[in-house]
Amino acid sequence: MAKYELNYEVLDEDPKKKTSGAEDFFEWVETIIGAFFVVILIFTFLLRIAAVNGESMFPTLEDKDRLIVSYLFYTPKNGDIVIVDNENPALDKILVKRVIATEGQTVDIDFETGSVKVDGTDLKEDYINDLTKLDEGGHEYPVTVPDGCVFVMGDNRMNSTDSRSGLVGFVPEEDVLGKVVFRIFPFSSIGVPA
Repeated sequence: MAKYELNYEVLDEDPKKKTSGAEDFFEWVETIIGAFFVVILIFTFLLRIAAVNGESMFPTLEDKDRLIVSYLFYTPKNGDIVIVDNENPALDKILVKRVIATEGQTVDIDFETGSVKVDGTDLKEDYINDLTKLDEGGHEYPVTVPDGCVFVMGDNRMNSTDSRSGLVGFVPEEDVLGKVVFRIFPFSSIGVPA
């Protein structure tokens, strides 16, 4: 009768078990550096961080809120909260406002009643702090937004220098830096602003 000899070789199923502490450390460092570069690329090409300065967007946004802004391939739309690059030295360089109307639309404001109409339709503005009763003298209404521009206003209508004023006026679309997509500070208010 032939004898068969069985040889058993124990294989280590998890080769990571044999790694040294130094190898584990370098794997962690590599992961952290990779994540860091991904974040840098995102904030270089897709998103920005902006800060609210003042109370013009109250109650939606408050002074010192920190916001994430998306700007790649962005086209302004009615109702969007946007960041505007302002050239007027009398105002902050960066303004946070809401798009009320885009090119070709007609804005009509009745400062007696505080109502705002776009193309003849009353805006439903649940987000505003008070009615639009302050005429900042920038236009005679109704007014049509020129091509390539937007009409913006702050949500705190009695305390906002915006397109109603000659200091801001119609905002060229190229001066709209992007749309606010998320509030990251204060932590108690983290989320998507309305």
